[in-house]
Amino acid sequence: MQTTQAPPVPQAVPKRTIAGIGGADAQRKAALRRMKMVATGFLLLAAVIYFFCRWLEDRDGENVAAWVGYVRAAAEAGMVGALADWFAVTALFKHPLGIPIPHTALIRKKKDQIGDQLGEFIEENFMTPDVIEEKVAQLALPKRVSSWLADPKNAPRVGAEAARGIAFAAEMLDDEDIEQLILAAMKWAAEPEWGPPAGRVLEQLIAENRLEPVIQLVCDRAHDFALGSEEMIEKVIDKDGPAWAPKFVNHFVGDRIYRELVEFTFKVKSDPSHQVRLEMTAMLVQLADDLQHDPATIERLETIKSELLERDEVTGAASTAWSAGKALIEQLLADPNGTLRKTLTDSVIGVAERIRDDHELQEKMNLWMVRVARHVSENYSQEIISVITETVRGWDADDTSSKIELQVGRDLQFIRINGTVVGALAGLTIYTVSVLLFQ
Repeated sequence: MQTTQAPPVPQAVPKRTIAGIGGADAQRKAALRRMKMVATGFLLLAAVIYFFCRWLEDRDGENVAAWVGYVRAAAEAGMVGALADWFAVTALFKHPLGIPIPHTALIRKKKDQIGDQLGEFIEENFMTPDVIEEKVAQLALPKRVSSWLADPKNAPRVGAEAARGIAFAAEMLDDEDIEQLILAAMKWAAEPEWGPPAGRVLEQLIAENRLEPVIQLVCDRAHDFALGSEEMIEKVIDKDGPAWAPKFVNHFVGDRIYRELVEFTFKVKSDPSHQVRLEMTAMLVQLADDLQHDPATIERLETIKSELLERDEVTGAASTAWSAGKALIEQLLADPNGTLRKTLTDSVIGVAERIRDDHELQEKMNLWMVRVARHVSENYSQEIISVITETVRGWDADDTSSKIELQVGRDLQFIRINGTVVGALAGLTIYTVSVLLFQ
C-alpha cells in the first residue's frame, strides 16, 4: 500500500533585529531615562502634595486652612492627568505594568500596518512621477557633480576614490571565475577558422603597403646579422671545409663570403625595389591567397592553432595573466603618486571639465536623468516602496518598539509632564468654580 507523504510544514522566518545601539542611541537612552525620572518626579510630587493636604484636612477637620482644599484639588487632578498620560505614552510601546490590556503595545502589534502606511505615504507624496521629475530637475546633478570633480582641490580625493573603486572591483572578482572567463574567450576565439580571416587581413595590409616597414625591419636585421657573422663564417669553414686545404685558403674563402654577404644584405636593405624584397612581397601575397583558398594551408594553420591552444603553457597563461595583472594593478593603485592613479585622476577631471564648461551637454544630461527618474517612478515605485514595507515586516517587534521609543520617547515624556501640570491647573480651576458657585 502506497503512503503519501504529508507536505512539509513551513518554518517561520526569524525576524531581523534592527541595528544595535550605537553612540547616538546610547545618548538617547540616557536622555530618555532622565526625562522619565523627571516626569515620574512630577507625579510623585503631586502625590506627596495631595497626601499632605489630606493629612492636614484629617488633622484640622473643619478648622483646616482654606488654601488646603485648592492645593489638594490641584494635586489630585495633577495625579490623574499624570497617570492618564503615563498610561497613554506607555501603551504605545508596551503593556502598562505588563498587563495585556486591549489596545496597548500598539507599535509592536501594528508594526506591519505602520510599515504599509509609511510605504503608502511615501508613494503618494514622494514617489509620484511629477514630484520626482521636479526634484531631479532642480538638483542639476550634472553641473554640481562635474564642478566638484573638476575642482583642483578635490583631485586627491578623486584619484583616491577612483583607485578605491577599481581595487574594490578587482577584489570582488573571483580569481577562478576570471580564469574561466579567459579560457572561455580563448575557446570562443579558437572555434572559427583562422585561415580565411587572417588571409583577408594580410591581403588588406599588403594592398595598403602596411607591411613595407616590417620587410624593412627584416632587411635591417639581416644586414646587422651579416655584419657580425665574420667569426661564425670562419668557424663553419674551418669545421666543414676540406681537411687538406691550407689555412690561408680557408681564411680567403671565409673573408670573401663575409664581404659578399654584407654587400648583398646592404643592397637588399637599401633598395626598396630589390628583387629579394619583391620576392618577399610576392611570397606574402601568395600566402594571403593560400590562407583564403588553399585547403591544405588552411588545415595546416588549424593544426598549429589546435596544438598551440591545447598546450598546458597556454591554458595556464590565463591564471598567470590574471594574477600578474591583478597584482600589478593593485601595486600601481597603491602609489598615490603613481602613473596609473594620476592617469585616472586626469581622465576623470578631463571629463568633468568638459561637462562643467558645456552648458548644452549639461542640459542634455539633466534631461536624461529626469527621463530616467520619471521612468523609474512610473514603473518601479512599487518595488522601491516594497523595500520599506518588507524591511519593516522583517523587523523584530520588540526591537522595533524599543528603537522607536529611543527616537521619540524623550519628547513623549513632556506629555506626561504637561499632563501633570495641565491636570493640576484644570483641577484647581474646577474646584475654584465649584467653590464660587456653591459656597
